[in-house]
Amino acid sequence: MSELPKLQKKLQTADRRRGADRRKNALRSLFIGHFSPRRHGPRRVRDGSIASTDWYEARWMLVAVVILVLCAADAVLTLTLISQGALEANPVMAVFVRGSTGAFAAVKLGLTGVGVIVLLAVARMRAFGRLPVGVLLYAVLAAYALLVAYELRMLDSFARF
Repeated sequence: MSELPKLQKKLQTADRRRGADRRKNALRSLFIGHFSPRRHGPRRVRDGSIASTDWYEARWMLVAVVILVLCAADAVLTLTLISQGALEANPVMAVFVRGSTGAFAAVKLGLTGVGVIVLLAVARMRAFGRLPVGVLLYAVLAAYALLVAYELRMLDSFARF
């Protein structure tokens, strides 16, 4: 019984930390962690959260950039096809197409960008308990590639008329 109070007193007086608590300045931590990442994966098996990784694989960044480029190409091709008489198949985006082209492009790129950022942040996690989320990035990339190819084919068929 006498050991417990001694241990508590020792813990109270023996704080070995010096300087400011680095965890209190989140912006500085993000900046430093960006240029000198330390964690390439979770420290423990049970750590599967978004914050458990400082560094993401370069291939996922490349996939994300290609997805955004294909999204921009999709927006340009959609606007071109609509000017030639095609209709927007997506009912949500059809509302924006009827408005300004700038709003359409901003919403399209914004929604895709947010989705890609979320997928990148959770790329090491598993969806539905089995499927690595990084695989979903490749699925989105393939879907956009097929969509742009389809739109190019449609544009070619409009040009033949």
